Formats: sequence, C-alpha cells, structure tokens
Amino acid sequence: MNLFKSKNNDRDYEFDILLRENLNGMFSLALRMTRNQLDAEDLIQDTALKAFRYFHKFDRGTNFRAWIYRILTNNFINFYRKNKKQPTQIEIENVSFKLKQEGAGFWNRLNDRNNGFDYDDLFDDEINAAIDKLPDEYRIVLLLADVEGLSYKEISEVIAHPLGTVMSRLHRGRKMLQRSIKRYAQENGYHTV
Repeated sequence: MNLFKSKNNDRDYEFDILLRENLNGMFSLALRMTRNQLDAEDLIQDTALKAFRYFHKFDRGTNFRAWIYRILTNNFINFYRKNKKQPTQIEIENVSFKLKQEGAGFWNRLNDRNNGFDYDDLFDDEINAAIDKLPDEYRIVLLLADVEGLSYKEISEVIAHPLGTVMSRLHRGRKMLQRSIKRYAQENGYHTV
C-alpha cells in the first residue's frame, strides 16, 4: 500500500519506498531532537508531507537520506522557533487526574518524565542528561554523526552549513560532552587520570 497517491504513480512509488527505508532513522532523530513522542510524530508527518510535495525537485541518484534529514532538521528548527514564542502547554485533564493519584511530588516527576527524551536504550542517565544539556546546534550534529552514523558530507547537507562548520560543531559538541561526563567516565573505568 502506498502512503502517498497522485497521478504520477511511478514517482509516488519511488518516494514511498525511499521514505519507508528512512522512516525509522527519521523517527529516532526526531525523537532525540524534540525529546517528546507526540512532537516527534508531528515533525515526521510534516517532514513527510513537505518532502512529498517537493519530491519533484529531488535529483534521482543523489542522497535521499541527507535530503529528507535536511527537511526534518529545518522543520525542527522552524518548529522550535515557533514554539519558543508560545507559552508551555499543559493538558489539564492529565494533570488533575495525576495530581489526585500522585500527590505533592508529582510536579518533579512530571517534569522529569515529559520534558526529557529517554535515551535509556542507548546511554546511562548521566550521559542522557549531558546530551540533553548540549545547545541544539551541537546536539543535532553530534546525534547525526555519532548516533545516526551520517558522514560529515551528509551532515553538511542536512544542516545546510559548510563541512568546516560540521567538523567544528562536532568537535566542540564532543568536547562539551566529554567535560560533562568526565567524572562518570572515570568512575566507570572508561577514562583514566
């Protein structure tokens, strides 16, 4: 079953195949960027629709993964800027229900549970916290390189910055992360001295 249908069935089928091949990686990246499952799902949907709309501009034989990750990253940046200007949204039904069950310590647990992406399957809590504290421009490049495995050239295409900027941000992001988790690394035998 094609996700997208229109008059140009061959091109639509090609888009459908390419999107399906990259959907898991896109969702993983979107979840790490937004740190919220619903926002990540919205980001994926917006990205897929925009990519489908402009698929006629995609050059066959070029790197679809880098092309669609760029759309995803740009959508995230635009979403982040837009939402930064809006007040924090709270679902009243969920809060009042949870408050009755959880009591006074609920707010701290709610804040921890809903505002940070859970990297438990990849990293320990201290590493997750250190990654979450990185500024977005470094965190995104670090995730694209070290978690998603994109090359410098692909990251350059995704974030629409020169190769030197990618290498610089990755180096600085890794250094910031290294400083943040130095004690953790020593305690767990990953780093000596």
